[in-house]
Amino acid sequence: MQELWLVLALMVAYGVVHSLLATFGFKALVINVWGQRTYFGLYRLFFNFIATVMILPVLLIIWTRPGETIWQIEMPLSGGFTILQGVGLLGLTVSMLQIDAMRFLGIRQAAAWLNGDRLPLPPEPLQLTGVYRVVRHPLYLFSLLLIWPVSTMTAAWLGFSIASTAYFVVGSLLEEHKMRRVYGEVYQVYQEHVPWMVPFLKFNTPSGKRATASEQFPD
Repeated sequence: MQELWLVLALMVAYGVVHSLLATFGFKALVINVWGQRTYFGLYRLFFNFIATVMILPVLLIIWTRPGETIWQIEMPLSGGFTILQGVGLLGLTVSMLQIDAMRFLGIRQAAAWLNGDRLPLPPEPLQLTGVYRVVRHPLYLFSLLLIWPVSTMTAAWLGFSIASTAYFVVGSLLEEHKMRRVYGEVYQVYQEHVPWMVPFLKFNTPSGKRATASEQFPD
């Protein structure tokens, strides 16, 4: 099980660095060094570049040192796993199409910086329809549907799956804090009416808020 712990350790390091890069303190330092315009233009691209570089060793271990087999599922059950992964891939694609993927990657900001266009870019519209009507975090949900239902689960992949799940849970909570700050009451109403990451699972909300949510998001 060495591979499991090695992958977990690398993923914890990934999460720590990723979280550090997202803190206001670090961003303020970058603004101080780079200047505001360069920060708004290049930081998202830089953020994604660092994330990619840090995940490469994890993927290398999974590929070259998978470790012992935790489970192996045969047909016909493995066919069901494949269908789940297909749903995950389709849902992830739709989720990305509903947002500005170029902005998500940081390419649109970098292009604006290079072209001398105005920065920061205007706030992206809050997505309330499509897969974002099913759960508030479809990117995470469908990613998990790609990660977990594998017919052959190795120690290394299990470590990656566990760490990714923890990262998505923590990341979603931090993201929601940011979304409430950016979109205010609109996002609070959305939170109260649309499930977090598990479809059809939501908690009761105060009656006044529920009425407002029902007007904006009729069943």
